[in-house]
Amino acid sequence: MAKIISLVNQKGGVGKTTSSINLAAALGKEGKRTLLIDLDPQANASSGLGLGTNDFKNDIYDVMTGECNIKRAIIRTKFMNLSVIPATINLAGVDVEFVKKMLEDKEFRRNEQLRLAIDEIKDYYDYIIIDCQPSLGITTMNALVASDSVIIPVQCEYFALEGIHQLLNSIIMVQSNMNKDLRIEGVLLTMLDGRTNIGLEVIEEIRRCFKNKVFNTIIPRLVRLVEAPSHGKPISDYDPTSRATLAYENLAKEVISRNGN
Repeated sequence: MAKIISLVNQKGGVGKTTSSINLAAALGKEGKRTLLIDLDPQANASSGLGLGTNDFKNDIYDVMTGECNIKRAIIRTKFMNLSVIPATINLAGVDVEFVKKMLEDKEFRRNEQLRLAIDEIKDYYDYIIIDCQPSLGITTMNALVASDSVIIPVQCEYFALEGIHQLLNSIIMVQSNMNKDLRIEGVLLTMLDGRTNIGLEVIEEIRRCFKNKVFNTIIPRLVRLVEAPSHGKPISDYDPTSRATLAYENLAKEVISRNGN
């Protein structure tokens, strides 16, 4: 049965999508059957794996609104052990669609649609990684309800902890009301520029706040890592010798180790 992990931070530009793509790809290379769900209407995780809108008929919006079965939306990529459910801009309208459904059906559970869909396929995978949009809206709530745990990417820059308090409150609220088993998998430090003192200060502050919840792996700020999505590849395929490739390999091993498999 799959371990379901959402990457969540309502602050944009923290390396969330980059980490979703590359963690999923690294887990695949470790021999784990992995599914990446793109839950962001910007669809950057989809395009980052080389998928355009002409490459598929169904997306995660269709799944969540009941227009298609989740199995029909899964696309096997050319990368080892990695499949994806893509997103399109249609996902931006899912909250309006859910309001309509709530008016038609008082039993409709708008925060549980993703979980109900994933329940059908989670036995087919070892890991399901969910890339959330930078907000705490309806799609992110669906991800938190569907997930076993959360990875919080935090960039090694000034104001790194901005908004984290609100995110933690949302996680506690979901734990209290909708998913009592939800846990924080770990805090992932991203975009470290080793030439600056501020990056090292942020690392110290994050580790002081979150203690053993912080992953040992730190993702560096590298040009090659930024370039990879434009070529439709994870960094491990775009530049196998990159320091970022090694970093995500190590992150995948940490995740696997934390889950005892």
